[in-house]
Amino acid sequence: MEIQELRRMANEVRKGTLTAVYHAKSGHPGGSLGACDIFTYLFFEEMNIDPKKPDDPDRDRFVLSKGHCAPGYYSALANRGFFPVKDLETLRHTGSYLQGHPDRKHIPGVDMSSGSLGQGISAAVGMALAGKMDGKNYRVYTLLGDGESEEGQVWEAAMFAGNRKLDNLCVIVDNNGLQIDGTLEEVNSPMPLAEKFEAFNFHVIKIDGNDMEAIAAALAEARATKGVPTAIIAKTVKGKGVSYMENSVGWHGKAPNEEQYKVGMADLEKIGESL
Repeated sequence: MEIQELRRMANEVRKGTLTAVYHAKSGHPGGSLGACDIFTYLFFEEMNIDPKKPDDPDRDRFVLSKGHCAPGYYSALANRGFFPVKDLETLRHTGSYLQGHPDRKHIPGVDMSSGSLGQGISAAVGMALAGKMDGKNYRVYTLLGDGESEEGQVWEAAMFAGNRKLDNLCVIVDNNGLQIDGTLEEVNSPMPLAEKFEAFNFHVIKIDGNDMEAIAAALAEARATKGVPTAIIAKTVKGKGVSYMENSVGWHGKAPNEEQYKVGMADLEKIGESL
């Protein structure tokens, strides 16, 4: 897809994200909306995946380490054709396969169940190691939160990945500067993230994570990097695209009411018209 088409698709993924959380009356819209450009580029351009063969052993893998941002993940999968977009309206409903956190047993396209913060990157590292041991060419991508990166397990996994030279692994950190209880600085800042990953023998790239061209260039650089894993520190805007949610910690884990939903969808419609 062309960059402009990807921008339009990211806006559709945002609409699906907001719709899912609204109908669930709960969920995590802020971080999901901020990561939609990353989700879109990965699933529509970067990764070797096929909705018709979600369990293809040679496919690229993705682990949403920040599992609570499932609404954005599900919207990207739905728009990519893994399941109907209409099903996003069943998020978190009793009996729905679209649970509050990713579940690989029931959701097409999900490679790893996640939600317990800090653990997703370890699963991704294991997948990357397995690929190396099996002589496979697939790549493994994982998306972490910057608040999540306060977890010690993240750095144990990074240490292992660097030591094993897992150049088929790409770690992306969604660096929006906010977590459930406030700013990173107010809670327990993991910064400087770039220098930490470099210390664990990662190739590090810093980008604007809401800039589609920057995402494209960073992922191309990651693919070309040999002998070490890559970490992309992606600076994003939490709540991106919805005026009243942008850079607001209060929208980390709260659903919009009907009026707020209409305002948010109008914001996204306007962005879509500009694209």
